[in-house]
Amino acid sequence: MSVILTGDRPTGQLHIGHYVGSLRRRVELQNAGTADKIFVMIADAQAITDNAYNLEKVRTNILQVMLDYLACGLDPAKSVMFIQSQIPQLCELTFYYMNLVTVARLQRNPTVKSEIQQRAFHGGVPVGFFTYPISQAADITAFSADIVPVGADQLPVLEQTREIVRAFNSLYGETLVEPQALLPENEVCARLPGLDGGAKMSKSLGNCIYLADSADEIKTKVQSMFTDPTHLRVSDPGHTENNPVFIYLSAFCRDEHFKAFLPAYQNLDELKAHYEKGGLGDGVVKKFLNEILQHELQPIRERRQQWEKDLPAVRDILQKGSQTAYQEADKVLHKVRQAMRLNYFDDPSWCQ
Repeated sequence: MSVILTGDRPTGQLHIGHYVGSLRRRVELQNAGTADKIFVMIADAQAITDNAYNLEKVRTNILQVMLDYLACGLDPAKSVMFIQSQIPQLCELTFYYMNLVTVARLQRNPTVKSEIQQRAFHGGVPVGFFTYPISQAADITAFSADIVPVGADQLPVLEQTREIVRAFNSLYGETLVEPQALLPENEVCARLPGLDGGAKMSKSLGNCIYLADSADEIKTKVQSMFTDPTHLRVSDPGHTENNPVFIYLSAFCRDEHFKAFLPAYQNLDELKAHYEKGGLGDGVVKKFLNEILQHELQPIRERRQQWEKDLPAVRDILQKGSQTAYQEADKVLHKVRQAMRLNYFDDPSWCQ
């Protein structure tokens, strides 16, 4: 049996970095029908770890993330979409797993160190944020997920989950499923840079194209994108490596887009070669990127607008999904308690 678990923190609307990095792949996996179960988690409890004093932000964005999920094609008939905080079993599993991980091990986790540096916490790192790899281990194992789609930057967190699973099974018997990573097929999709050329597209930095952006907003953002600072004139040779416009094209464009929007070229390699040789302006390349994004995002935006008209239906999908997730997690927690011999009142041998 193959079980997939994936999810997002509800700290804002999702952007095209989320789309090419994970959402598009989730929909493909869902529609391929190769997985027995797919769980998609809105990780609100994890979002609280660095938003404890701004809970309204998390609360509001749960619906925004869910609308983006549905707009991209996640289907409640094929994928279980749920809210993390509504599954209390995850907290209990986290508590047990904390005893299998040392503080020193968490401090060595590259993802934890990187995330802490990015957030520049004032007044110290919250314990909840520091221990989030343990919480993620609970999320993954609670649904017996054996496949977890992740970017390369999240591999250290998944490895921590694998270590916890091995430690638990060694101590208490084979109980938990050890997950494997599913990496993006296109490395460019793993992490799109920001519109400003920053290393990462980030909601907090405001350098994103959101899935819900209007056609005019997308066009304006594409036109403002950072390109090659040495490409001052059309005749100048340009650099495509580390050029956000070409990175986005690598993530989005297909050969058929050239036939539809830029027939002077057959594929991206030809476009890159012309730009690098000189004689191709940034305006032409940005116009091409805009047309591709408009083509890709318009149906997503339209589906989102339709779902926005029926928010009670969105709520019902989340409630039903959370109920299903609760039942699944409860089965695993029952096995964990049995393995740890914490099922005192179900064990006839106790108190004899």
